Amino acid sequence: MKSRKYLITIISLIVVLAMLAACGPKEEEEVYIPVISKGFQHAFWLAVEKGAEQAAEEFGVRITFEGPETEAMVDKQMDMLQAAIDKNPAAICFAAVDSQAAIPLLEDAQEKGIPIIAFDSGVDSDIPLATAATDNVAAAALAADKMAELIGGSGEVAIIAHDNTSRTGIDRVAGFTDRIESEYPDITIVDTQYGGGDQLESTNLAKAIIQANPDLKGFFGANEGSIIGVLNAATELGREDLVIIGYDSGQQQIAAIRSGLEAGAITQNPIGIGYECVKAAYEAYMGEEIPSEIDTGFMWFDASNIDDPEIQAVLYE
Repeated sequence: MKSRKYLITIISLIVVLAMLAACGPKEEEEVYIPVISKGFQHAFWLAVEKGAEQAAEEFGVRITFEGPETEAMVDKQMDMLQAAIDKNPAAICFAAVDSQAAIPLLEDAQEKGIPIIAFDSGVDSDIPLATAATDNVAAAALAADKMAELIGGSGEVAIIAHDNTSRTGIDRVAGFTDRIESEYPDITIVDTQYGGGDQLESTNLAKAIIQANPDLKGFFGANEGSIIGVLNAATELGREDLVIIGYDSGQQQIAAIRSGLEAGAITQNPIGIGYECVKAAYEAYMGEEIPSEIDTGFMWFDASNIDDPEIQAVLYE
């Protein structure tokens, strides 16, 4: 009888211990944050990815980094965003190709309690808790100031931008155009075209503008693909006399600035953009307060300062 009671007591203890173990602290759940960019065709996005990976390692989260093949593929990016929402992640980092098209999906994410952090290019909505980006209006205005200085304050200039649907495309064209129109009455912007960030399309558009405007003195390219198209067009048409100002960096722009073909460019901080968006996404998931605008900065670089350490730190090849 005693042995039977002893056995029951042992079994009861085992059951209690098992229940306590089940109620005890569980293994930490994985924090997953998908990062959806505007594309992969430029070195810029690879630098953003590098920054995102640095933050992921620092904060112990898992990220995926993806984007459509080109910055013109709005539907493809919407499919990626929908797939990310369906996974119910801890948060989502999102750089919108189209500042309007994503809003219905972002509303769905908000209803599901998924924090959204915008990066590089925001959306026309207050759904994102924060946007980690360059002040593109101010940066493009600086490009306009440099253009005016380099062409002597008068003459004809043109713009090639990536699109007029994303906040980066809209803001860079507006920043450059508004500064020229308000501060430099003797400079005329003869044409603004959009090449979708595609180098070949931007080359063809730039060639057409140059051929149609033989007195053109300057050309502004508003992102990596756009400015490479301008550089290609100037080289093919023998217009090395043009004052060419770019945006971003990358191997071809750096080489063009060193050679003198390109006067200079605005560099962003793509690694900082990637890092800050993932950091903000993690903090939002943890319930921490984050600033609504995270300014990742910009700088002007040309042949005179391209090798300065502070410039080298934000260039990418």
